[in-house]
Amino acid sequence: MKSLRIKKKPKKKITIIDYGMGNILSVQNAINFLGYESSLSDDPKSIRKSEILILPGVGSFKEAMKRLHKLKLVDSIRENILNNNGKILGICLGMQLLAQNGTEEGKSKGIGLVDGSILSLKNKTKNILPHIGFNEITSDKKSKLFKNVEKNKYFYFVHSYYFEPSTKNSDLKYSYCEYGKKFISSFENDKIFGTQFHPEKSQKNGLTLLNNFLN
Repeated sequence: MKSLRIKKKPKKKITIIDYGMGNILSVQNAINFLGYESSLSDDPKSIRKSEILILPGVGSFKEAMKRLHKLKLVDSIRENILNNNGKILGICLGMQLLAQNGTEEGKSKGIGLVDGSILSLKNKTKNILPHIGFNEITSDKKSKLFKNVEKNKYFYFVHSYYFEPSTKNSDLKYSYCEYGKKFISSFENDKIFGTQFHPEKSQKNGLTLLNNFLN
């Protein structure tokens, strides 16, 4: 991993959204390792003005949305991406929260930056849940996230739900993983990125992916 360490980059306003449900320190450590500076914030104004947002997450979709609404962060995230020319990376639950709605603990609305729903992997596989461990993924050849990532793309997963897109997402590129059956493991366009896996826990491949996103 030392060979991936990169000299200090020009400053960008990188904000890791801190709403009490993410592995924020491990994400921040990975960003620091790559030579970038970042801040943790639950302040709507700061989030609205950031160049780059990262939304980690572990736990319940419904509870996460309750916390984001309580902190008045949902509108700030949407305004940043839709009106202020920012970009965002959602990680694990954070990726799921970018969808229109989730079904964990009953149906609830998400941030709504991508069209689709979050469904239980029980609908996809008979394998043991949660899905935990390193698994290989296949990605779109034109993907920005996976540029220069090794051919055998193994990333670390911990989840029981997955993203099911609607037919409206023609601008999104996907990667896929198989766990009993195939499911979407990431999506991306020019501004909105999501990974069901944890890049910050995925060793060299994860660091390369994070560096691609930050660039």
